[in-house]
Amino acid sequence: MNIEYSFETEKITKEALVKLFSSVEWDSANYPDKLYNAIINSHSVVTAWDGDRLVGLANALADGALTAYFHYVLTDPTYQGHGIGKVMMEMMLDNYKDYYTKVLVSYPLAIEFYKRLGFEAEDESAPMYIYN
Repeated sequence: MNIEYSFETEKITKEALVKLFSSVEWDSANYPDKLYNAIINSHSVVTAWDGDRLVGLANALADGALTAYFHYVLTDPTYQGHGIGKVMMEMMLDNYKDYYTKVLVSYPLAIEFYKRLGFEAEDESAPMYIYN
């Protein structure tokens, strides 16, 4: 497996995003135009490619100085367990190493993964949402 990683967004297509997000059964795949715009307009995006196949993606929303929020971090299930997510997050963390706060919301099954990257829960806060 020869995975290539990139901060470039030129190769990203709506179809590739829908296929990747569908592979992990995320609802975002149902909104291809909005998903594409969200990714392309992120502060930064790192992608993982197996040839022409998008197999992983991480994006960040940031204020440009103090805080980076990692919104999407996902790897196609057929490629999980090969360190792809770890490489993408290490690239993102390096990209934002001078930022004071790095934030993400984790699903329970991924908490240990993020702890190994240095993230920890904050006792005085809880993620809160409004869904439309």
